[in-house]
Amino acid sequence: MTFRPAAARWFELLTDREHLGRVLGCLADTGAVQLEAYSSVDATAALPDYARVLEGYGQLARRYRAYWPPVHVDAAAAAERSVDSVQADLERLQAWAVEADPLIETLQALEGERASAGELTALLERSAADLPDLALLSGCGPTLESRLYALGEAAAPLVVPPRTLHVVLAGERGRYLLALGPPDEVAQLDEHLTAARARPIALPRHLPPGRGEAVAALSQRVEEIDRQVQERRAALDALAERHGLPAILAEFAFLDWLVTNVPQLPATQHFAWVTGWTSDLEGAALNQALERVGLPGLLHFPEPPRSFDAPVVLANPRWARPFEMFVRLLGTPGADEADPSLLVAVIAPLLFGFMFGDVGQGAVLLVAGLALRKTYPALRLLVPGGLSAIAFGFAFGSVFAREDLLPALWLHPLGQPLTLLATSIGIGVAVITLGLVMDGFEHAWRGAARSWWLSRAGLVVLYLGLVASVLTPAAGLVALAGLAWFVAGAAIVARSAAGAGRALAELAETGLQLVVNTVSFARVGAFALAHAGLSAAVVGVGEATGSTIGFWVALAFGNLLILALEGLVVGIQTTRLVLFEFFIRFLRGEGRPFKPLPPPQGREPMHR
Repeated sequence: MTFRPAAARWFELLTDREHLGRVLGCLADTGAVQLEAYSSVDATAALPDYARVLEGYGQLARRYRAYWPPVHVDAAAAAERSVDSVQADLERLQAWAVEADPLIETLQALEGERASAGELTALLERSAADLPDLALLSGCGPTLESRLYALGEAAAPLVVPPRTLHVVLAGERGRYLLALGPPDEVAQLDEHLTAARARPIALPRHLPPGRGEAVAALSQRVEEIDRQVQERRAALDALAERHGLPAILAEFAFLDWLVTNVPQLPATQHFAWVTGWTSDLEGAALNQALERVGLPGLLHFPEPPRSFDAPVVLANPRWARPFEMFVRLLGTPGADEADPSLLVAVIAPLLFGFMFGDVGQGAVLLVAGLALRKTYPALRLLVPGGLSAIAFGFAFGSVFAREDLLPALWLHPLGQPLTLLATSIGIGVAVITLGLVMDGFEHAWRGAARSWWLSRAGLVVLYLGLVASVLTPAAGLVALAGLAWFVAGAAIVARSAAGAGRALAELAETGLQLVVNTVSFARVGAFALAHAGLSAAVVGVGEATGSTIGFWVALAFGNLLILALEGLVVGIQTTRLVLFEFFIRFLRGEGRPFKPLPPPQGREPMHR
């Protein structure tokens, strides 16, 4: 276990062009590969220029995707192909589109008619108004024309021409307008309602005059439409099989993934050279993945090219990985920076629990984190936060805002506020000191350990001496020794007296910053006091109701308020303290993040 992130390992894989697609799919399946094209030999590009062909495929996809069969991508579809062969497949896809267009147009018309019939049925069943014979309205003309519009709840004020008869109906989905008038006025009404985003509903012909009979006729028509839709869908499926659409779509989906995610890899007539980075630092996972599916390839791990900056891999144990989120808020640590995820996994729950100490409320957060961690990964942080809140709840003797159910194992916050504030500042001193020490590790990783020990180590002594002098005035001598150490060491490192002057200028800024950061941790105790005060207020409101039911109702709503309000505020404060009081000492976030090659969408796993 180390605080230093690992640099991704460079790999080079020689394979034959025939299996290149499957090899790339296999590498993507591991989730441990980031491709980067590189070759020291003269070679052509392994991937042809598919962009022009894929543009045509994209146009067809935007229009017809809803009518295509499901795509199950097979990486073998990327066996050696030329642009001409893929162009031929595009032409086959276009030929399918020509034959499918009449079926799709009929299908769209049927689905539109079905939607109108369903909405009209709901209107007839719900509306209390006396409606005329809709069949007569739909068949009128040329002297008169009729319209039925769905206005919606928020439609603009109606402007109906004077000679147009109309009635506004209330339906399940909002308001509707039924109108009858001369063609010129109906045309004006059409323009007005179209601008108001009203939706026209077709009036079917040959409906019986009675409301019940009309509903029955519409239901019968919907059943007939469903049958015709199934027939057209079956015809489309048969047409897709006849044109070999599943295989064509699988190939284009895979090629689209290749063009989007895979760089122009070097290749000869028969072989391809796959290069890049892997988070599999031992190299075993890549070899096993290729062997498991029987793919040919010669894999080795040479030193990376000097012109490339290796991506950084954060290799933390499972329990600490959720806390990498804090680190990534400032970027990715470089290879010579510290990855503080392990430390944050202790510090963040500690601060959160201190400010939110309650056994019952912590248990609620714990259960919420366990229940929602898969749906919302960020909420995994509620699990350690809830556990810490439970632990501090026992320390403070608080259960769902009540302090009369459990004895406090340490103290009641409102009873000893000064002790609470002093403890929170002590935690801050430890966190800030830890940040200064991490800066020392980074200097050592950069080969500058000597300069840190000569100068900046004195800053640590100075800071601790100043803090200790609050309790013991004699510790001021330690602070003076740290000051002399820092200034004299800076002059030695700079090999000039000017270094001492720069150190004094830096000390003025850094020293003030350290004091402010230390005092800032008093907010941890202040929020613990605020939480205890709000809990006491909730219990007081419940007792003031004068009834058992009122007490428990007030307690329940008060705890919900505390969970929602204080939980959010304490989470924000924890994040702020970690980012601006701890990370500021050492974390620069200048690393290159490792971005694994994503697997093709819709591809079935190549191996288990």
